[in-house]
Amino acid sequence: MATTNEEPERDGLFTFLSRRRFLKASLVAGGAILGVGGAGLLALRGRAPKVEKLQVLDAHEYRTLQSLVAVMLPKTPAIPIDAAPMDLPRAFDGFLADEPEHNVKDLQKALVLIELGPLVFDKKVTTFSRLGVAERTEHWNGWAVSDNLLRRQVSIAMRKFFNLVYFDHEQVWPHIGYPGPSMKRAQGLTQ
Repeated sequence: MATTNEEPERDGLFTFLSRRRFLKASLVAGGAILGVGGAGLLALRGRAPKVEKLQVLDAHEYRTLQSLVAVMLPKTPAIPIDAAPMDLPRAFDGFLADEPEHNVKDLQKALVLIELGPLVFDKKVTTFSRLGVAERTEHWNGWAVSDNLLRRQVSIAMRKFFNLVYFDHEQVWPHIGYPGPSMKRAQGLTQ
């Protein structure tokens, strides 16, 4: 039996398409689809304003955290304090600077999940930072009661951290009935 490098002749509609050509075309098409999908996600995410002196976060992650803080800690009649000037995302960046690399990577993945949450979980062609405040609030509040364990864990972690740094600001204390650290009060009495 003689062997040749020629492919056997086929009959039918797709005779021009050998297995090798099919695999090659499939790989090219798959790469193109991934490229278009990746480019689409980048376009959907948009540009974030430049932020100076971040240690770990990039501008997109910082923007996601700003959007998150705005819905987690809004001005209310009970606490009429605007959290934006407190720059809580920068506190998160400083926290990450002292964390082990695996924790940093996990928290950065959580930020990507938050940003792409409307697309992934709600099938909306938008990102978290681009939602209106009411939609963003509704979306984020859904994370706390989600059937998805990962979403609940991310929600709990972010709420714990931002509550900790927000309520550590002295201007918030009078609104929650906290008179300040006892050592500070004791020093004030002796002076």
